Amino acid sequence: MAKRDPHINPINAFKELDPKVWSYHLLFWVLMAILLTTFSGHSDGLLHSFFLESVNMLFYASLVYFNVFFLIPKYLSSKRLGKYIIFLVGAVIAATMMKVVVFYLSSPEGNKGIWLKNQSFFFLSFFLVTTVSTIAKIIADWARYQREKQEIATKTVTSELQFLRSQINPHFLFNTLNSLYALTLKKSDIAPEIVLKLSEMMRYMLYECNEKTVLLSNEINYIKNYLDLERLRHGPDADIQLNISGAISDQRIAPLFFIPFLENSFKHGLNHQLEKGFVHIDLNISEKKVHFSIRNSKPEQMPLAPSKRMGGFGLANVKQRLELIYPERHNLRVMVGPQAYEMDLEIEFS
Repeated sequence: MAKRDPHINPINAFKELDPKVWSYHLLFWVLMAILLTTFSGHSDGLLHSFFLESVNMLFYASLVYFNVFFLIPKYLSSKRLGKYIIFLVGAVIAATMMKVVVFYLSSPEGNKGIWLKNQSFFFLSFFLVTTVSTIAKIIADWARYQREKQEIATKTVTSELQFLRSQINPHFLFNTLNSLYALTLKKSDIAPEIVLKLSEMMRYMLYECNEKTVLLSNEINYIKNYLDLERLRHGPDADIQLNISGAISDQRIAPLFFIPFLENSFKHGLNHQLEKGFVHIDLNISEKKVHFSIRNSKPEQMPLAPSKRMGGFGLANVKQRLELIYPERHNLRVMVGPQAYEMDLEIEFS
């Protein structure tokens, strides 16, 4: 059950309840009075029976609301269980005594004795209804607490994902523009083609990647454009391979998930070993999951250890993003061999 704010007056919850909700409550008690009147014997007349049942519901409602809006917030939520039980039993006894007096005075002379004989039943029925209201209040508070907790977690995940995605896009753009700048200085004929590829990729990042998920087919097209750009930059002899297997249909995935690994593989592969460097990518797709793996060459000397940093994005951030979006639905392995780095990522679709 959610903890009560000690600075909040428990009566305020009663005052601030939506009038529309109060109308539903009133309708419930009136219907209960009508229902009980229907099944009563009508020995004293229909109107008198409805009057008694209406008064009876008034006692029940008074106990329930006194318990929910005062006793529970003031004592039970503050973990003062002893005082809560004392005041609850006292309120039930007081309601029982008042009910007996009201019904005794309003009944014909021959029926007055029945109310005195049934005092125990009145007490037990009041106590039972009040206890049920306590259980209902605890369940409602727990459900509201879980809902608020989930809303906070969702907002946190959303803000963290926006921050992590913002780290990807500027970094990739920076690298690509650097490459394009170098080619324009050389007046390379492939510069216009790179501009077109970059335009398609930027359009994808600007208009599609703001969604939580994108079509896997669009993400693969983005990867192909990225690799085409790298092939143009490194030349036709660059050992860049992309092998795709499986059926691509309407599977959806979080956007730009594979790019950090691609950037890292080129940064620590072909960029340092133009003659013997390689980047080999395998993408296996099924209806329920995607298996993405990269194997890239390892130069003799590394300026930065890939275990600490991955192309400005960070392996820790990649793992964090996986945990946020695909908790318990992914498997990531990064392996360092004597001549190559290997990355293996498996993601189950939502």
